[in-house]
Amino acid sequence: MADAKILATIERSDTEQLQISVSEYKGRSYLNMRIFYTTDDGATWLPTKKGVTFSPDQLDLLTEAIEAARQEFMAEAE
Repeated sequence: MADAKILATIERSDTEQLQISVSEYKGRSYLNMRIFYTTDDGATWLPTKKGVTFSPDQLDLLTEAIEAARQEFMAEAE
């Protein structure tokens, strides 16, 4: 895969984070959500096998699912 453009990083612990990125593979772009880990206090982050990749035509469905989750959580908070 080509170099990824990191869109967001969500810290999970001192040694683990979720990286959300866009990258290209075989001429096609993808959205990746993958868990990364560090063993050197964050100097280097390495990918794990834990992750998921979305093609651009799946992004609307992902957006709808996230919005449905947001509505569900807002309803629970009331």
